[in-house]
Amino acid sequence: MGASGNLARSAAFEAAPSAETEDASDISALIARLTAEVNQIACEKTKSIQHITNQMKMLALNALIESSRAGAQGAGFAVVAQEVRAVGQQVETIARELETQLTKRTGNLMESIEQMTERARGERMVDLSLNAIELIDRNLYERTCDVRWWATDSAAVDCAAKPDAAAVSHVSERLAVILGAYTVYLDLWLCDLDGNVLANGRADKFNVKGHNVAGTKWFRDARGLRSGDDYVAGDVERQPLLGEAQVATYCASVRADGKANGKPLGVLAIHFDWESQARAIVQGVRVGAADRARVLLVDSSLRVIAASDGQGLLSERVSLKLDGQRSGFYHDASGTLVAFHATPGYETYKGLGWFGVIVR
Repeated sequence: MGASGNLARSAAFEAAPSAETEDASDISALIARLTAEVNQIACEKTKSIQHITNQMKMLALNALIESSRAGAQGAGFAVVAQEVRAVGQQVETIARELETQLTKRTGNLMESIEQMTERARGERMVDLSLNAIELIDRNLYERTCDVRWWATDSAAVDCAAKPDAAAVSHVSERLAVILGAYTVYLDLWLCDLDGNVLANGRADKFNVKGHNVAGTKWFRDARGLRSGDDYVAGDVERQPLLGEAQVATYCASVRADGKANGKPLGVLAIHFDWESQARAIVQGVRVGAADRARVLLVDSSLRVIAASDGQGLLSERVSLKLDGQRSGFYHDASGTLVAFHATPGYETYKGLGWFGVIVR
């Protein structure tokens, strides 16, 4: 994958939430709004009924007073006034019961809708977490293909077999040509079996030729590869020889005649420009401005290796409550929604135990 801009566009496209998820969220919001309106109308109408019954009771009371003043002639009217008063009392009781029951039921309904909405929101965040880590997996799968392919290049094979000045110059030119076409890399290094850097593609920018990298984990792992079909995928780290840039290093063994079962001659290490490429992915996840979400990629030790806000890179560790699950969501003690999904891998790239994480 050449230009980082393509990767950013790919991230924004593939990480977009499904129309079905958005529709479900819209419907839940509509139902919640209508329920709240029904609850408000019910309360207003029952209060109106209570006001009218209070007026009826007041009229009945006045009628009783007047009938008592009328003596025997008002006795019949007093009975009617008592009945009116009783009916008013019954209506008031019914109105209060209606208000209580409606309020309770609409309250339960609104609570259920809120739970459904929160679940839909959590599941959407899990899907977006998966999208982010899948984009990385697919991208890094391509890196494993690149390194195994370029390790068979005749210039690399010839230089690893006989690193004279002409061979070093030729492979340096060849690596520079590759870098010109594949802009997602900071540099490509050809090393001998002792860990000495024989040549690199950006010698004008990075003075690494002659340095020994035998002490690095990625070189030790690459030194022990069994065939040219195998590769090493390193965790994200800062590379001192590349100006402390954040890189993900991929390695393959250079073998005689470029054959998978040939005799090991050296190691090709390619340094993926991690920070800019990963940033394009996490910032491209369409969580929505209203969500106020932080999109993260974390490694197997839960160290932040990419963040949409650019904070905590390679220093912060996230306390994920996994409970043995590869994906899920929960609310932490502060009420923050945390969604996560483990790397599913892609093709022959099995992943390194990383997670996509969204903190909302």
